[in-house]
Amino acid sequence: MPENNALRSGARVTLGYDSPLIRRAQRPSPRLRLFCFPHAGAGASAFGDWPSLLPEDIEVAAIALPGREDRLTEPAATHTAGLIRALTQAMRPYLSLPVAFFGHSGGALLAFELARAMRQRLRTEPAYLFLSGQPAPQVPQPAPIHALPDAEFDQRIRELGGIHPDVLADTRSLRMLMEAVRADFALWETHEFKPARPLDAPITVFGGASDPRTSDEDLNAWAEHTTGPFRLRVFPGGHFFVNDERDALLDELVRDLEAVG
Repeated sequence: MPENNALRSGARVTLGYDSPLIRRAQRPSPRLRLFCFPHAGAGASAFGDWPSLLPEDIEVAAIALPGREDRLTEPAATHTAGLIRALTQAMRPYLSLPVAFFGHSGGALLAFELARAMRQRLRTEPAYLFLSGQPAPQVPQPAPIHALPDAEFDQRIRELGGIHPDVLADTRSLRMLMEAVRADFALWETHEFKPARPLDAPITVFGGASDPRTSDEDLNAWAEHTTGPFRLRVFPGGHFFVNDERDALLDELVRDLEAVG
């Protein structure tokens, strides 16, 4: 699964084992940076076409984690604490501008935990959080699936959709993808959420009306995590409404970001 060239330019930050890389589509005069956190098993290419769809004053920076795409041979992150530390350090060079976070599914949890870590360690927060397709962390989670046998795990992931037909048709590619997805599910299913005071950053939550992993109640529960404005926007579709409703989602995101800067 090759990475889209739109996100190959710009700085690369590497910090060793389990570290992220930040791939950004550089803008000449950005007003803010939008950091994008992919769903389980996905990489920076999930946001490869976003720079061409967003205004010129928004610079897209995608997080490329080990264990997927062109980092497939590297060990996947196994502990959220180490991953959050590495990401917090990687963010330091990019905070000269306001930053916003977008994360889908497990990427939403990563974006949220990173925002809290930045507040604690860097004394700053993102200007905005966009959290998609993921229940709030204090909501009781479904039974973990990361330890299921391959056939059962594969079926549960297939039911969520979002896998390209070419990958489904290629046994080797599908197996590699499922290994990356399993690693991400293990990462977050074993993560222990610790309550803390709410963020000041506004939060917009996106959801799919027929997503089997979320309900409106689960999504609205994110409101507990901000002292600022909160908004929920539900789109038609299942867990991967972010693909089918991408343009409408980006319109909502740009509207919310107009007040940042």
